[in-house]
Amino acid sequence: GGDLLLSRVSHAFKDAVGSHGRAYRLGGDEFCALLWGDSGEEMVESCLSALSAAGEGFSITSSYGSVLLPAETEDPELALQLADQRMYAYKDSSRASAGRQTRDLALQILAVHEPELHMHSSNVAVLTEGVARRLGLSGQELSDAIRAAELHEIGKVAIPFAVLHKPGPLDDEEWELMRRHPTIGANILSAAPALARVAEIVRAAHERHDGAGYPRGLAAEQIPLASRIVFVCDSFDAMISERPYRPAKSEAAALDELRHCAGTQ
Repeated sequence: GGDLLLSRVSHAFKDAVGSHGRAYRLGGDEFCALLWGDSGEEMVESCLSALSAAGEGFSITSSYGSVLLPAETEDPELALQLADQRMYAYKDSSRASAGRQTRDLALQILAVHEPELHMHSSNVAVLTEGVARRLGLSGQELSDAIRAAELHEIGKVAIPFAVLHKPGPLDDEEWELMRRHPTIGANILSAAPALARVAEIVRAAHERHDGAGYPRGLAAEQIPLASRIVFVCDSFDAMISERPYRPAKSEAAALDELRHCAGTQ
């Protein structure tokens, strides 16, 4: 099946290039076109389209990098290296874009379904960024922690309204349902490959240092650092917020409570 598909796209690629240049297969799933200077961007689009295919149960798309010769380099090896680097940058930007779109969609669902949860998650994200920076997180690690904070409650959209807003304590069955929300949230987010790391942080954002958290009962260093940061910031924001069943704590009292629970919760 794979060889047939490669043969099919190879011929389509060669046909797309036609008299506008030369078509090559570099090996594996990489192809190269040496296009004459007057080909234009439309030819790049035609080549990308030729290297794409879809059918029952599969979809193949392509990423690309282009180099202008001889303006950028006259060295063929350097030209291929530049094209390779640009191809991976293109792939990364496409992944990031897909991740952003999924994150925006999830946030919109949360805002419509549970406006208070959306506001709480925004507060937790601001706190998480500050704490994560203080702890030395940067780049992708920092970005993933902030995204996870924004989305750590997304699984609650699957919890019945009556359970989510019950004024008194939950019974065993309701509590069992509530404990599933991190897993549901992670499953929602992992549908987008670009959010795979964020999904794992969300899955562990209700674990406790002493192993008494949920859903997997992870403890201490087994819990990703970003998940521990989100958990603490989540607890802090919950304590300083007014709830139907209790008044808000002062920031000082909330910090005292965090210190008191360090090493256990």
